Amino acid sequence: MALKQLKQNKVIKFVTNRYFIVIVIFLIWMLFIDENSYLTHRELNKEIDKLENSIDYYQKEISKDKKVISNLKDPDSLERFAREEYKMKKKNEEIYIIDFDTIKE
Repeated sequence: MALKQLKQNKVIKFVTNRYFIVIVIFLIWMLFIDENSYLTHRELNKEIDKLENSIDYYQKEISKDKKVISNLKDPDSLERFAREEYKMKKKNEEIYIIDFDTIKE
């Protein structure tokens, strides 16, 4: 029983030690309360990841658009693009547009 009281006494002394209390308060402050806390850094890192993903997406879209623009320099492909995308036609021509309905489940 004396051993238990001795261990409890050491734990109580350690927990009530002013250095331990100061270190615990400092850690709580730095992790949760401070402007540059761990939580703030974690949120900012998530935002950085989202922005990097959007940069990758837009760079891929830019490369696709550059390919389309380079293809449109040819007059035949320009005419084909205008007919398909903007439903343009020649004067003596009739166009029939077939719109397929999609089945919703």
